Amino acid sequence: MATETPATGRTAEPDAPVPPEPHAEAGSPTEAGSHAEAEPPGDAEPQGDPALTDIGTALFHLRRVWAKPDLMKRIRAQTSAGPDGRPLQLSNLMVVNAVAALTAVVATERPERGARPCEVTVGAVAERLEIDPSTASRLVGHAIDAGLVSRRPSPVDARRANLGLTEAGLRVKRVADRFRRAYLDALMAGWTADERAEFARLLTRFADAAAHAPEYSDGIGRIFEEAAAD
Repeated sequence: MATETPATGRTAEPDAPVPPEPHAEAGSPTEAGSHAEAEPPGDAEPQGDPALTDIGTALFHLRRVWAKPDLMKRIRAQTSAGPDGRPLQLSNLMVVNAVAALTAVVATERPERGARPCEVTVGAVAERLEIDPSTASRLVGHAIDAGLVSRRPSPVDARRANLGLTEAGLRVKRVADRFRRAYLDALMAGWTADERAEFARLLTRFADAAAHAPEYSDGIGRIFEEAAAD
């Protein structure tokens, strides 16, 4: 466990003589002050940046709030079930959003002469959602069965499929986007335009840092291991 360094930032010289403290009589200010400035116990955790504590608490609270299936219930109420009769699943919405985003990227990219045209593939969906290809293939298959995603043979490589949104998929995307915007607009009703813009900038910066950071160091397993060792 790291210990706090002195306020001066200098390490003590081991051979430097330590001057004796003046004798303090009982009840003197010196004696009273020594009690007021007593060092905390050796096993006390050093105080960190309180802002980090507030951020962690807020993120934990948001995770609990957004884990509620309210959004999916509202979207299901305005969209019909797929051809197989199953209601819309969260994984369907994830694939729809990924395919829509990738389609927008492909539409703006102009490959160099002789280069392979950009396509929306299962591999691209896996990379977008940060999941393994086998899981992406299964989720894409469910979205296709639900009538939200279409699959066409790739004109470049017949072994691959080129993905796109169906009319039902586009409708689900519009409904989801509308609810998301309305939800955020309600949360930030009292915010100024500048506050919204600054929050968007900082949150995007935070999300990018989290996406490129290594695995969260304070995982549940490590927390319990260190707590048991103390």
